Amino acid sequence: MRDKGMERWSTYEPFYVVLGDKRVADIVITNHAKTRYNDRIQSGDHQIDDIAAWMWECLKQNRMVPYYRNEQDVYLIDEDLVVVAEFTEIESERDISGNALHKMIVVTFLGRMSETIELRDLKSYYSWLRHSRRMTLIKNTRKRR
Repeated sequence: MRDKGMERWSTYEPFYVVLGDKRVADIVITNHAKTRYNDRIQSGDHQIDDIAAWMWECLKQNRMVPYYRNEQDVYLIDEDLVVVAEFTEIESERDISGNALHKMIVVTFLGRMSETIELRDLKSYYSWLRHSRRMTLIKNTRKRR
């Protein structure tokens, strides 16, 4: 997913978008993220290219911000949609200044905060999930004995 279009002839346009301290030059959508997008964000059968193009537009329009100030993996789109992404450096590519370019790997779409109230505080949501899974495992273990 690259954006190398130029407005005028012989002018340089960057093909990366800055997100925090990262220079995103490529977007990769995992199969899990595609499934979650189709289930939780927009019903239907959206292809990976469509989702990546939409993410690229969100990045270019500065609609994507970190969820927590110091958090590097969780982001908000339009102050509603919670996205988990990882970043890896692209080995052979640099910008004009020599800075590393990054590939954004979208791991999953957690959902919309407007629809799922628990997403408003992710730390307590994850601790609740861990607790409920642990209790389910304990309960299932008791049944087997």
